[in-house]
Amino acid sequence: MKILSVIPPLVQINTPYPSTSFITGFLRSRGWAAAQRDLGLELVLALLSAEGLDQVRTELERRADSELHGNDSIAFFLDAFDDYRRTIGSAIRFLQGGDPAIAHRIASRTLLPEGPRFASLDTEDLAWAFGSMGVQDRAKHVASLYIDDLTDVISAGIDPEFSLSRYGEKLASSQPTFDPLWTALKQPPNLLDRLLDEAVKKALDEETPDVLLLTVPFPGCMLGALKIARAARTIQTERGKTLRIALGGGYVNTELRSVRDARIFDFVDAITLDDGERPLECLLEYWSKKRERKDLFRTFLRSEKVALAIEYCHSESEHDIPQSQTGQPTLEGLPIRRYISMVEMLNPMHRFWSDLHWNKLMLAHGCYWHQCTFCDVTLDYIKRYEVSPIQITVERMKKLAAESGSSGFHFVDEAAPPVVLKELSRALIEQGQSFSWWGNIRFEKTFTRELTELMSDAGCVAISGGLEVASDRLLKKMKKGVSVEQVARVTRNFRDSKVMVHAYLMYGFPTQTEQETIDSLERVRQLFLNGCLTSAFWHRFSATAHSPIGHDPAAFGIEIESDSELTFARNDLKFTDPTGLDHDRYGAGLRKAVYNYMLGIGLDADVRTWFEMKVPQTTVSPDFIQKALQ
Repeated sequence: MKILSVIPPLVQINTPYPSTSFITGFLRSRGWAAAQRDLGLELVLALLSAEGLDQVRTELERRADSELHGNDSIAFFLDAFDDYRRTIGSAIRFLQGGDPAIAHRIASRTLLPEGPRFASLDTEDLAWAFGSMGVQDRAKHVASLYIDDLTDVISAGIDPEFSLSRYGEKLASSQPTFDPLWTALKQPPNLLDRLLDEAVKKALDEETPDVLLLTVPFPGCMLGALKIARAARTIQTERGKTLRIALGGGYVNTELRSVRDARIFDFVDAITLDDGERPLECLLEYWSKKRERKDLFRTFLRSEKVALAIEYCHSESEHDIPQSQTGQPTLEGLPIRRYISMVEMLNPMHRFWSDLHWNKLMLAHGCYWHQCTFCDVTLDYIKRYEVSPIQITVERMKKLAAESGSSGFHFVDEAAPPVVLKELSRALIEQGQSFSWWGNIRFEKTFTRELTELMSDAGCVAISGGLEVASDRLLKKMKKGVSVEQVARVTRNFRDSKVMVHAYLMYGFPTQTEQETIDSLERVRQLFLNGCLTSAFWHRFSATAHSPIGHDPAAFGIEIESDSELTFARNDLKFTDPTGLDHDRYGAGLRKAVYNYMLGIGLDADVRTWFEMKVPQTTVSPDFIQKALQ
């Protein structure tokens, strides 16, 4: 029995999502024949080619209605088509790391056509970000905007659900019923569907799998995954072959835990929850007739007794695989040299997510803190904490670096434990390893200057962490376990150790007042002013079903709106905040402020200047962060 793990459209195009490399490595360690493919990348590369653009133009011209061609992106694309077709190969090759000499032409802005995405490109911002010698990075930014223009054309004229980092996200995210996905899957095939079907056929021809595993880490992968399942099933049925299909991943684990709509089993045979290793091993044994149905582990199947019902099979005698026994992750089968690095935003931290290849590993399963009231602490991926032995982690790093040719690592932990980071840093230094790495942490006091220096010496180049609401009252209500003053000292320790720091910020938390929102921005301003942060980003608070807030909303003063139609996905919860405040009206001002702070602009300005409406004056002392650092 051969198993093929597939990354569907679309997660990211600069580096593989790690789930298939983890699962493929595990299955091989257990003796299964396993392979992997990134069909999301294959779809993008087929589109962003001379032949792909030919097909895009043909489809646009076929749909020559006034509304479509009134779109600025489409109009520019059609006018400049010859230039796009002539340059697309060079642009993609450059963003894949090939032909670095062409960077000079791209950076000079004399080679690539410049559509609507370039309208807001500021020459002064380019000079600030890249200087006179940063030709390669400047060229990456220009080429990335060029690709974004083409993405806008495809989403406006071919498929409105298309995006380079998600595909049909709103059709799957917290949808109470399967209807939106069902309707989308019944639409006549468009160009993207045809290209994806071709990629599926090629993968089946080359890998000849008996089992297809589809990972769905985010809502924006669900539509693509189901389209792959549909195409694969059709192709193999026409060939007279049987293909088993299983679905899993982060989106499934968080949103489909109470799925009741059996229509999803028109596309897949099984859905597994949480860590996939043991559930998949049990499922493969079941399909190999070596295990009874009742002995499956955290698995949904269509009911054998009622056609329109779903059965949950879970043997209490089964247990998850220890992290030390999950095998060596592998990248074999993934075209590392063909991934596309993007620099879309002038944000030095943002590029860690979108630029270069990063080998991905976990130092520990779950979160050692698992108390934050807004987090999914009731789910396995958070609550079950287990550390991987450091020597095994280091050996995995060595093998992945040799396999990929990249010494960069992204630790994808929910929050990397300080004690483990210290042990890892010492091991890397003692063994003379020159890796570069980054990951997410909690801004806790354990990160002393001594530890941040050790981490920096061992290759840590960046960290991210949650400052969230930047309000001590609300941080306490969140059970975050940190204070703003503590965050200031920790982030300054990292910055003094030459480590970039990105802060996740949140607004609209239950009972948050307008004054607290303005005061939070003032504290963030002072953090930038005092050199504590490299970058930050504000996110709108969302109450989730598996968080303490979702389980006990009354304790946080909110009311959750019930949804009687729930038969499919459930995660983001609609709620009523007793303050009655329209938090959304502050979002634009908050984001504009931190973007400018990152550029060193407006750090001395009154925070009220970033808002179009009248807001209260801050009550925070102007030297609050400075005193905290002292």
